[in-house]
Amino acid sequence: MKTYQANMMNGLALILMPLWAYLSFEATAEKPQQSITALIPLILGVILIFCNSGIKKENKIIAHIAVVITLIALAGLIMPLKSAINEVRALSIIRVLIMFLTGVFAMITFVKSFIEARKNK
Repeated sequence: MKTYQANMMNGLALILMPLWAYLSFEATAEKPQQSITALIPLILGVILIFCNSGIKKENKIIAHIAVVITLIALAGLIMPLKSAINEVRALSIIRVLIMFLTGVFAMITFVKSFIEARKNK
């Protein structure tokens, strides 16, 4: 898979999964309102989607920006994943795992492309 395709897949996952979580939220006594912070991955996903054309054109700066955004997203998903696992929320675990795994895949694709570009230099 090409780098821009992996980035697009990751960006879409970061947009769709938080939207799904936010729109399907059901209030409980402990948590009467959905937190707006649930949409932070969505914002990061939109940024990644905007970076996609630059990545496709092999713009190094935009590719590095996308890597940093992906790394921030991965770091930010660790606590929600731990929380979802501790509270045994199956759908939340699935959503966060999808975002996390697409992020890891995109990161691996980026690193491989950087190594290949270095070899071709």
